[in-house]
Amino acid sequence: MPELHFDNAFVRELPGDPETGPGLREVRGALHSSVAPTAVSAPRLMAHSAEMAEILGFGEDHVKSRLFADVFAGNALLPGMQTYAANYGGHQFGHWAGQLGDGRAISLGEVISPAGQRWELQLKGAGPTPYSRSADGRAVLRSSIREFLCSEAMHHLGVPTTRALCLLATGDSVVRDMFYDGHPAAEPGAVVCRVAPSFIRFGNFELPAARGDTALLNRLVDFTIARDFPHLTGTGDTLRGDWFGEVCARTATMIAHWMRVGFVHGVMNTDNMSILGLTIDYGPYGWIDNFDPDWTPNTTDRQHRRYRFGQQPQVAHWNLACLAQALAPVFGSIEPLHAGLQRYIDTCTENQKINIAAKLGFVECREEDVALMQDLHDLMSTAEIDMTLFFRALSDLGTSAPTIETFAGAFYDEGKCAAAADEFNAWLARYRQRRDDDPQSAEQRRTRMRAVNPRYVLRNWLAQQAIDRAHQGDETGIHELLEVMRHPYDDQPGRDFYAQRRPDWARNRAGCSMLSCSS
Repeated sequence: MPELHFDNAFVRELPGDPETGPGLREVRGALHSSVAPTAVSAPRLMAHSAEMAEILGFGEDHVKSRLFADVFAGNALLPGMQTYAANYGGHQFGHWAGQLGDGRAISLGEVISPAGQRWELQLKGAGPTPYSRSADGRAVLRSSIREFLCSEAMHHLGVPTTRALCLLATGDSVVRDMFYDGHPAAEPGAVVCRVAPSFIRFGNFELPAARGDTALLNRLVDFTIARDFPHLTGTGDTLRGDWFGEVCARTATMIAHWMRVGFVHGVMNTDNMSILGLTIDYGPYGWIDNFDPDWTPNTTDRQHRRYRFGQQPQVAHWNLACLAQALAPVFGSIEPLHAGLQRYIDTCTENQKINIAAKLGFVECREEDVALMQDLHDLMSTAEIDMTLFFRALSDLGTSAPTIETFAGAFYDEGKCAAAADEFNAWLARYRQRRDDDPQSAEQRRTRMRAVNPRYVLRNWLAQQAIDRAHQGDETGIHELLEVMRHPYDDQPGRDFYAQRRPDWARNRAGCSMLSCSS
């Protein structure tokens, strides 16, 4: 194994829980608890990200070694590792939930890569912590496959995200009630090693604020700015205001990328919001197939649809307002916080125009283009059009005069397609007129559009097929999907299967449409 350089600033510079071990408890005055992963019976590497391994300094021989499997399943530690679970709170589905913390994630430490980058290594599914509540701290294979694949797929799509180093089978069973219907069953267990410059969340600040622990809150703010935002300068409210404003802007940019590729997070609780503006905690996520602003992948959210696709920008603003409220006690004035929230709104507006211009293939977004895109979204929703397939087909039009037949493969319902024909053709005529007024050449437009409109996304039914095969002992589906999603904007001959619209059999099947929060 390579010699890794650990610089565990979080546990070194911030107060920790005086009690150690996994016993359930309320932890006050501390931001982390020392706890070791619980060993598993038969750790085995199932898949890894070659890119992430290279960044950290692991060669192929290292990855294939027994020690690698032992370390990243939680059975062994490397020199310099200090294992802990973070203490934080959060708002869940709009309600304050109190102390939450890392219930099944255990950090191994902060590595400084050969390129000088800081990466925190964290095992998800590594056993109980003081924050596991009534759970076992483990993760099942199905959710671990989904997290591993999505972390890397999002990265290659250009979406700010945490990464995944590897996926390991544990050899142990985990009992879960997947449908919450009183029928728990044993499933294969797994561990994912996920990687990020920081796993600090909005909820890390909310918990000490809710407890009135301003001294601890001050320490965390100063630490976060110094370690994770070292480019910011100044003092006092000026520095902290610039920091909060950047958090708001990064969050807006992340959300814009979600909307661009059709990603729905599914659980946008404040404890699932990264202070770095990274997509974090891949639970019941999904990509919309037929364009539906009201779709949520989360069965727990089925009734109120708080975290539906079309509401994600508004929820992120609400979450930032919760963060601002938590931070208010350590600001001399609330004006910098108001300014940060306004920066979120301004950045959202700017990114929306950037997305419209890029997805439609224009040099710039004019005022009328906003209405053009909104009218398209309305049509796509009414007529059940596949978002990914439609925009990819739009990217390849060249100078042709398209009609609805050009996009027949993107419709899910022939009757709705026929009913929308006149209105859709009218929209295409408007688009063609606007396109012909754009100064780019057809090839320039095509290149620009294909760089933002992916051909491949990690559709739920594709992930579920890989999961089903893995449960039968065939792990090649994981590797195939990982390889396809490494190049989501490229045409990949022989891989048309991965660029299909959702098949009818997957419309309502568990794992292919909506998912539960179970593990």
